[in-house]
Amino acid sequence: MSNSADSPGTGSTPERARRFRPVRVLTAAVFALAGLIFFTSFDTAKGTNIRTDSSLLKLSDLIHERSRENGELDETNGALRKDIEALAERDDGSTKAEDDKLAALEKRAGTQKLKGDSLTVTLNDAPPDATAKLPGYPEPQPDYLVIHQQDLQAVVNALWQGGAKGIKVMDQRLISTSAVRCVGNTLILQGRVYSPPYKITAVGDPGRLQKALAASPAIQNYMVYVNVYGLGWKVEENGPVTLPGYSGTVDLHYAKPVEQ
Repeated sequence: MSNSADSPGTGSTPERARRFRPVRVLTAAVFALAGLIFFTSFDTAKGTNIRTDSSLLKLSDLIHERSRENGELDETNGALRKDIEALAERDDGSTKAEDDKLAALEKRAGTQKLKGDSLTVTLNDAPPDATAKLPGYPEPQPDYLVIHQQDLQAVVNALWQGGAKGIKVMDQRLISTSAVRCVGNTLILQGRVYSPPYKITAVGDPGRLQKALAASPAIQNYMVYVNVYGLGWKVEENGPVTLPGYSGTVDLHYAKPVEQ
């Protein structure tokens, strides 16, 4: 049986050959698009397996490299700041009373070294194969076994409430504009990236600091996970230590309205 294109009444053969056939055009477009996709995939892969996570590994390496560079820049910035301050003290023409007042403000701002009795709190993730240690509690979700931003913030806030004169998280001094933030299971502090265990050191009266930690509702909740799932918690009195001064930028950045 002939198809409809060959049926009587459809015109002569030349007319049928010239007739527009959308199905054929669509098929050609599909094959052209497939060829473009294959070429793009080949050009992107450059002979490598694009289904692996190597790009993610490269991104992780880049983040840690930038963190290292930021640390080196902080050290350089701190050294330059000391040189500038030394020159300013020599040539500013201020009185001794004014210099003493400025030194006291710098000490309170956290830009100068601080020595005194100290307390260190260490937080750490639980073992990945942890199970509930006490009856009546569910088996842990992955979220239960890692340190979260609110856990670090709870410790820092409790130490401030306990009269801490200065606080260092890992190797960096906190100031009034410092933000303790976590992304995944890493801590990002002032442009640098850290992994657990996290150490928080405070200078102040160790007894008062201990009481403030024990009185914090947020830390009391954290201690449930310590006792049930094995999250890390360690508090040590270290005796006299010297906290570093904050060496990063103190410039404030804020949003501005768009001028119409």
